[in-house]
Amino acid sequence: MKKRALFLCTHNSCRSQMAEGLINHFLGDRYQAFSAGTEATRVNPRAIKVIQELGIAMSGHRSKTLDEFDQERFDYVITLCGDAHERCPLFFGGVERLHMGFHDPSTASGGEEEILAEFRKVRDEIKETLVEYLGGK
Repeated sequence: MKKRALFLCTHNSCRSQMAEGLINHFLGDRYQAFSAGTEATRVNPRAIKVIQELGIAMSGHRSKTLDEFDQERFDYVITLCGDAHERCPLFFGGVERLHMGFHDPSTASGGEEEILAEFRKVRDEIKETLVEYLGGK
C-alpha cells in the first residue's frame, strides 16, 4: 500500500504543485502525492513549464484548498511555505507533519529567463530535498 503525502502552500500554485508532480514521478511506486493551499488560485504556468522540462506532465493539475482533503488520511503533511505552516490545521491519526520551507519563485523579478532560472532552482531544491527525505522512509 502506497504512503500518502500532502504538500501545502498558501496558493497551491507553485511549490506544492511542483512537489506533487516530483514525488508522484520519482517515488510513485511507493507514494501517492497530493497538494493543496490555504487559498486556491491557479497553477502557475512557469511551474508547469519547469516540471515539464523533466518529462513530468502537470496538465491535469489544478489549484485546490484543504477543504477537498478534509476527511482524507495522510502519512505525511508537509508545508512548503511559512504562511501555510502557521495556518495549517492539525491533522490527526498518526500523521507526520513537517515544515520544509522553500523560496517562492513567483516573487522573482527580471526578464523571463531570469524568472525561469529561479523556478528551476526552486524545482531542483524541492526535488533534492523531498525525494531524498521521503525516499529514505
